[in-house]
Amino acid sequence: MMTNWNNSVLYVGVTGNLVRRVAEHINKEAPSFTQKYNLNKLVYYEEFSDVRQAIYREKQLKGWNRSKKNGLVNNFNPEWKNLYLCVL
Repeated sequence: MMTNWNNSVLYVGVTGNLVRRVAEHINKEAPSFTQKYNLNKLVYYEEFSDVRQAIYREKQLKGWNRSKKNGLVNNFNPEWKNLYLCVL
């Protein structure tokens, strides 16, 4: 999940290369939701070995309300720090 500087917008996505994809979002390399809302902070991620499981989880998370997503981030990353440097 990515968010902006004040954590007011959340984005959920799936990728085969987290480091590359987050860098693309941060560098605004393509017009997208993350570019429009200046989402440049990685606050939550999960790893899967099976792409079908990853896509299933992405759809599940996208169906959650904001409160439930916040709870997930709060449990994983209570200070909502940018985790991008942790995954490099």
